[in-house]
Amino acid sequence: MFTGIVEELGEVVHVEQLHEAARLAVRGKVVAVDARHGESIAVNGVCLTVVDVDGDVFTADVMKETLNRSCLGVLQRGSRVNLERAVRADQRMGGHIVQGHVDGTGVILTREPAQHWEIVRLSLPKELNRYVVEKGSITVDGVSLTVAAIDDQSFAVSLIPATLGLTTLGLKQPGDPVNLEVDIIAKYVEKLVVRS
Repeated sequence: MFTGIVEELGEVVHVEQLHEAARLAVRGKVVAVDARHGESIAVNGVCLTVVDVDGDVFTADVMKETLNRSCLGVLQRGSRVNLERAVRADQRMGGHIVQGHVDGTGVILTREPAQHWEIVRLSLPKELNRYVVEKGSITVDGVSLTVAAIDDQSFAVSLIPATLGLTTLGLKQPGDPVNLEVDIIAKYVEKLVVRS
């Protein structure tokens, strides 16, 4: 489990294409310092299992299902990525409950800079719309955000300078794809209500 509070901007140092899979090598000085084989690290919001650690670089395998459902397949050497280690039970829960299980992908549609923040509008797949509400939580490329506005095909978030400076969301431009994870609580509530 994660919180959606990105610990650092990492960098992809190698991508190895395998049969229906890929192996990513990612530099992350903060997250790799105590990483061990089998632990989880979220890369752009996707929970990956650490296969190996060599100094400040960790390696993780990405299966076909993950490549198909996320934007990890577009990563290449030099790509910047949001990194977060799995939350410990004794940590503060700064964001919201994030599983690292991407529900779909969206695209950045527009960016509106303001003096103290930036409003970013993103496309929203129709099948995810019912789980997203104004002032609710959503994860975009692993970043826990509050939905500022929503319509049938898109939603908007307001990004503060810290988010713009410390995550890939400050680097992404209109047309760039992003990973989306909706609030897990909304999916559980739907299942319980539908069964009743």
